[in-house]
This record gives sequence, structure tokens and C-alpha cells, in this order.
Amino acid sequence: MKITTLAAIFFSLVFLGAGCNFQQTEKVKENNVPFRGTIGLSVLTLTNPFFTVIAENLSLEAKKHGYEVLVTSGEFDVARQHNQVKDFIVQKVNAIVLCPCDSKAIGPAIKEANEAGIPVFTADLACLAPGVEVVSHIATDNFSGGKEAAKGMIEALGESGGKIVILHFESAESCLLRVKGFTQVIEKYNKNRMSGKIEIVAVLPSGGVKDIGYKAAEDAIQAHPDLSGFFAINDAAALGARAALEKAGKADQVTIIGFDGQPEGKQAIKDGLIYADPIQFPDRIGRETMQVIVKHFNGEEVPKEVLIPTFLYKKEDADQDSSLR
Repeated sequence: MKITTLAAIFFSLVFLGAGCNFQQTEKVKENNVPFRGTIGLSVLTLTNPFFTVIAENLSLEAKKHGYEVLVTSGEFDVARQHNQVKDFIVQKVNAIVLCPCDSKAIGPAIKEANEAGIPVFTADLACLAPGVEVVSHIATDNFSGGKEAAKGMIEALGESGGKIVILHFESAESCLLRVKGFTQVIEKYNKNRMSGKIEIVAVLPSGGVKDIGYKAAEDAIQAHPDLSGFFAINDAAALGARAALEKAGKADQVTIIGFDGQPEGKQAIKDGLIYADPIQFPDRIGRETMQVIVKHFNGEEVPKEVLIPTFLYKKEDADQDSSLR
């Protein structure tokens, strides 16, 4: 009786074990991709939906190729981001992707990853530090986007021109490019004009966030009562400027050009609060970053830079946008 019972238990365990293995095999077969490793991602901030979209799409694309993405956020603190890179190195990730909190100060962190033999990629925000190795940078064509923003401002102000203020975020390489493209077009526009010029009267720090953008815009409105426009380097700063204009009772007198095309920014364009945005495609940045990583892992030569064009999004586009209310 004992032998029979033990035999029954034995065969039951074998059957259950086989069942577990069968289920596991089916799961692998369903996914069709074995687990290959991990990617460490540190974004500038997860309080901005733009970087959340990058993280989500990079993670989804990584899963297709058998990789898990460890998502962290520097939250504008380069020291914190440096520690996140150190953690990735300890965890021996297969690659590191950074949206640097500071394009220059991130250099030492990338150097540590280089020394550990872990390939580094940057998304949206590039590294400007010398002496470090970044395999590839995948981002919006911010310079051309800045040019598009300037064309929007010229169109909005018309022949009368006027005084404008730039709300900047100078620690981000992407914003430096946006402002460079913007000012280049404005300078060219002004060159052969005797009147109706567009004068950049101030460049103020916005932090790329609504509250700092609000304070900077408030100061600009007080310093320049005859202001005609703001160019803000992202939607958050643009919406901060709009709030300051509303408080000052000048919302209908000053044109705002933003940058990004996040849902809140697009809705503001539809509602007539912002004139236009060169819109970015963070979903493409996330997907293409992972695709470049996979090509690199496969031994293929990858470009040092992949730039994704912007599109100048105005009210007529927003009115046709089914994603808006």
C-alpha cells in the first residue's frame, strides 16, 4: 500500500512538473523571443509626459527583441542621474540610454559606463561633454524645429513685427538647438527690413517647467509692457507664459509659440491659447532608440545621430485632431 501510494505521488509530481514545463514552453513560444538582457534608461524627468512616452515606447520595442528596460528618472538632478548610471553598471546592464539632466555635466557618468564596457546611447538630449563615447544619439531635429517656430512667429506677428522674449532652458542641448534655429531665422528675416522687425529683447530661464516659465514671463511682461510675443522651448513653459499673460490682462495681445506638441499643448492650440508648436514624436524616439541598440548588438554599423523632423502644428491641425476634445 505504501509503495502504491508513493508511486502515485511520484507520477503526480512528474505530471505536474511536465505540465509546468509545457506551460513555460508555450509562453516562450507565444512571445517567440527569449530573454536576452536588460537596458538601463534614465530620463530627464517623468513629470513631463514627453519622457514618459519615450520610456513606454522604448520598453515596448525592447520587449519585442527580448530585453527588459529598467526605467529611472534624474528629475533634473545630474548627481542623481550619475548614481543611476552607477547602479546600471553594478547590475551589468547590456546598454544604457540617457536623456541627460545636463548635457555637459553628464560626462563623468558616461565615462564610467565606457570604462565598464557598456555601450551608451542618448535620446532626445545629447551629451556635449568631451572625451566620452556615445554610440548614437536619437532625437528630434531641434535645430530645424526652432526654424519652424520662428516661421510661426513671423506669420503670427505679420508686417508689424514687435518685441519678443525667449523662455529658455540652457542646460539642455536640445533647447540650445531650438533657440539657435529660431534666432537664425529671425535674424535673416530682420536683415533687409527697415521696419516691422522682430526684436528679441530678452532670453530668460524657464527651467522647462510651468511655474518657472510663469515667473520668467511675469518679469518679462513687467519689463516690456509693449511685448508682442513669447517663444517657449516647450509646452510647459509656454503654458506658464499664458498664465502670466492672463493674470496681467494681456492674453489677447501677445502671441505664444511653444514646442513639443504634448496633449496639453495641442489642446491649448485648439483653444487659441498658444498660436503654434513644432511638434515632436517621442514615441518614434523611443522605438528608434531601441532599434538602433539592437542593430548595434547585431554588429551592424549605426549612425552617430538619428534626427526625426518636426511638424508645425497650428489651430487648423488641432481642429482636425480626433485625440482632442
